[in-house]
Amino acid sequence: QVQLVESGGGSVQAGGSLRLACVSSKYYGRTNCMGWFRRSQGKEREEVATIYTPFGRTFYGDSAKGRFTISQDNADNTVYLQMDSLQPDDSAMYYCAAGGSVGGTCPKAVFEFWGQGTQVTVSE
Repeated sequence: QVQLVESGGGSVQAGGSLRLACVSSKYYGRTNCMGWFRRSQGKEREEVATIYTPFGRTFYGDSAKGRFTISQDNADNTVYLQMDSLQPDDSAMYYCAAGGSVGGTCPKAVFEFWGQGTQVTVSE
């Protein structure tokens, strides 16, 4: 089993920034896709950003483009999500996820391991 532990959530005013971190245990072949997803009340789970860790190739959901940055520190098995220019619509529970890639890509279906989540609240 892959263990994922998120941190860094909290409350911030609109326009502010937060940096989320996810520390993972390694599981060969099943953690080369790492990602951040979010779910807010009454909404479907949304893919925020993912990274194919062997090459650092990233993907961003529409809501994250230009504002959020996913990065990794392989030495510490940690994936980060830097969130800038936060808006109230970004308020959600943010989940770290891991899975094995398919042909070097990280479609949503590969993510099989999930963290407990960290809450992000953005006020006006």
